[in-house]
Amino acid sequence: MQYNPSDTTWINRDRFILSAGHGSMFLYSWLNLAGFDLSIEELKNFRQHHSQTPGHPEFPNSEHTTPGIECTTGPLGAGVSNAVGFAVSEKMAAAKYNTEDHTIFDHHIFALAGDGCFQEGVSAESATFAAHEKLDNLIVLYDSNEVTLDKMAEYTQSEDIIKRYDAYGWETYEIDGHDLAAVEETIAAAKASNNGKPKFIKCNTIIGKGMEETEGTNAAHGEAGVPYVDKARASIGLPEEKWFVSEGTRDFFKGVQEKNGKIYDDWQATYASWKEANPALASELEDAVADKTMPAEDMIADIPEMGGDAEATRVSGFKVIQDIARLVPNYISGSADLHGSTRNYINDGGNFGAGFDKSYAGKNLYFGIREHSMGAILNGIAYHGIFKASGSTFLVFVDYFRPTIRVASLAELNRVSYILTHDSIGVGEDGPTHQPVETVSGLRVIPNLDVYRPADAEETVAAYVSSVTRQEGPTALILSRQNLEQNTDMPAMERRAGALKGAYVAKKESADLDLIIIATGSEVQHALKAAADMPGARVVSMPCMEAYERQSDDYKESVLPSTCTKRVAMEAGVSAPWYKYASKVVGVDRFGFSAPGDIVMKELGMSPENLASEIATMN
Repeated sequence: MQYNPSDTTWINRDRFILSAGHGSMFLYSWLNLAGFDLSIEELKNFRQHHSQTPGHPEFPNSEHTTPGIECTTGPLGAGVSNAVGFAVSEKMAAAKYNTEDHTIFDHHIFALAGDGCFQEGVSAESATFAAHEKLDNLIVLYDSNEVTLDKMAEYTQSEDIIKRYDAYGWETYEIDGHDLAAVEETIAAAKASNNGKPKFIKCNTIIGKGMEETEGTNAAHGEAGVPYVDKARASIGLPEEKWFVSEGTRDFFKGVQEKNGKIYDDWQATYASWKEANPALASELEDAVADKTMPAEDMIADIPEMGGDAEATRVSGFKVIQDIARLVPNYISGSADLHGSTRNYINDGGNFGAGFDKSYAGKNLYFGIREHSMGAILNGIAYHGIFKASGSTFLVFVDYFRPTIRVASLAELNRVSYILTHDSIGVGEDGPTHQPVETVSGLRVIPNLDVYRPADAEETVAAYVSSVTRQEGPTALILSRQNLEQNTDMPAMERRAGALKGAYVAKKESADLDLIIIATGSEVQHALKAAADMPGARVVSMPCMEAYERQSDDYKESVLPSTCTKRVAMEAGVSAPWYKYASKVVGVDRFGFSAPGDIVMKELGMSPENLASEIATMN
């Protein structure tokens, strides 16, 4: 691999992803040997509080800053899919920034995975995508030790995985994983092959090799082999001293560093020449790597006002995303076969991939019906550190890739956002299988994730702007299928500024304050109508609870004064989360039914008339 431990953010380094994240000590040990700033003392603190060696690898965040960790892994199969995202991003960066005279991006993506990774469906989804888009910069090494935790792997799997990956369209190899010469030769061959096929290397290994009591059994997968470690160490000629590294090993890695140092220096010279010849392109790339965007307040001012006609927020999103792509040059957008419905296609952005009308410079990704891998691939693109990635599906299908949103939130991965439309029972005729009621609340409980459910077009502008300017984590954009009325009584820029803060006063009381109505999304229009005949009623639009909670105490008090305890919340979803803010909630605590959306909404209480009726029962 090409890397520089003194410059861990070098943009043309090879990337290594440990998909089998439970083998993290393997990775930490190699980082130490390879010269990264990860001391043996840190290795000794493995899995301890405040160490840089947590139980599973974690992308640098506010908790850990371990050098050399390219992405957070642990849930099996996800790392393979993240690696596909890295490979997508490298292809995209090469297409955009390489020139005829200068090659800035030509690195490879490596992933190490085990039997469990390939039993998980997400790896299969991603493997088919990688082959279809001809990602020949991707090399996956399969540590095939035929062991899983409960039983030997043969107890639960019997397919020929080489034939499976052949059928997907990968270039496959099978070697003895203990033959270091074969490993080196095969990786070299895989790196040299530019035939449009990702590479799959099946490395047949024996778990616990050298510990004859547990060798080749699932007992070696856990603690059962610990009593035999000293005996095994002696059998291969290692001293009794723990944490021992031979001089030969250190010399070997010194040689690797010298070789990579020459590669790095040559690249730096190429980059300097490229930058001189392409100053605008270089400036764009350096801004992208630094995650430098214009401030949110400036960005919302740069986007034209949306107008007063009623429209679905997914339609508003389609308009906004064109400006986002203009203002954030490395913003890309994909969909799990729903671009036409979720309305997140970037006009004039081109389509990413191989064949048909695609190119690797395209900004629109067609993931097919592969929601789980879409989430993991988007995360991989974001981890790679060049592009801001977004992807879409219907909100109700977010549960297919919720694990990837959780990991992105844990990693504080701010370069990714999820566009989730058809946000409620307002979906209508498709029925309860496609009408989310619990889903938004399920997303809100994920730490570090901002969940925006805008009420109109101007709030949608703020939601998109926040998703590309926020630094602390990912964002979910929850958008409607049906048309929503615009709150034209309030200036557009005031609605945008208020939505950026998560909540704001959408209608101020005209008499002494005696009631606050809190609503989101499609229910804000109902709140405004219900409050029209209530002089003492204030309407608060709260598109993003998380953003609101980050505001100052003074601001929060100005929106929801503690002196007014008569509060009602309204949202077309489960009611439980809203009792934090209100004593009464008008929500939907059941599944919907198949009928036109307006009928479902009215029957289940989402109307200004029902809201007014519920308020009338309050003391």
